[in-house]
Amino acid sequence: MNCRFAVILLLFLAGCATPREHPIAQAPLAALLPADALLVGEQHDAAEHHRLERALVETLAARGQLAALVLEMADAGQSTASLTRGADEADVRTALAWNDAAWPWLSYGPAVMAAVRAGVPVLGGNLPRERMRAVMADAQLDTRLAPAALQAQQQAIRDGHCGLLPESQIAPMTRIQIARDIRMAHALERARLPGKTVVLLAGGGHVLRDRGVPVHLAPDVSARVLLLQAGSAPQATPAVDLVLPTPALAPTDYCASLRAPRGPTGAQAR
Repeated sequence: MNCRFAVILLLFLAGCATPREHPIAQAPLAALLPADALLVGEQHDAAEHHRLERALVETLAARGQLAALVLEMADAGQSTASLTRGADEADVRTALAWNDAAWPWLSYGPAVMAAVRAGVPVLGGNLPRERMRAVMADAQLDTRLAPAALQAQQQAIRDGHCGLLPESQIAPMTRIQIARDIRMAHALERARLPGKTVVLLAGGGHVLRDRGVPVHLAPDVSARVLLLQAGSAPQATPAVDLVLPTPALAPTDYCASLRAPRGPTGAQAR
């Protein structure tokens, strides 16, 4: 399975198929669908993941099977539902209150616009920033995960902050992650349509079955999880339904900026 999908992916990246005929979209979709929701976990800086996401959106839209596109990259409450298929990119970005500094439009715009051009609504799924302070203090969110899953999520927060986050902040930051997953789950549930599939685009950690969005979906929602993985050989895991390998990225020290010494005003020394 892995070798076959890897070969298909390379063909796609080389531009060997038109979007509506893309084998890379067809092979995984055949293994994953039908389902009410397809959760796609990406590495945010992997260009190949963004290209694949566009292919999946275009393929499902061309088949008339795409109910909606839900994004981690936009806040809950933001939507393109009021726009027409001919809306320009500026109007789409305004409708989604797009934050280009956090989520480069050059990366995500093609998948978003593919949905808009197909007449499919694009919906924000993330926790609005103004809700974060209240969420951080809400200890009830700790009970939304099983103890082992909560510990795993907390460790992911430590690792994601390069071991530099004070221990007192681990629980509050984990609650934000849980609340984000709950919001995305609710967005998927509301966007369901009979016989069609809602697609979620989110970071890989958000789609894991043991501690991500799937935990918070209603029991009657059939959901499948596709994890896009750059570089290392894919390994079978019960946390996802399919791991799809993509070419490795250049080595990057994501923690370097956090470790940089800061001057007396708190600014990083240059």
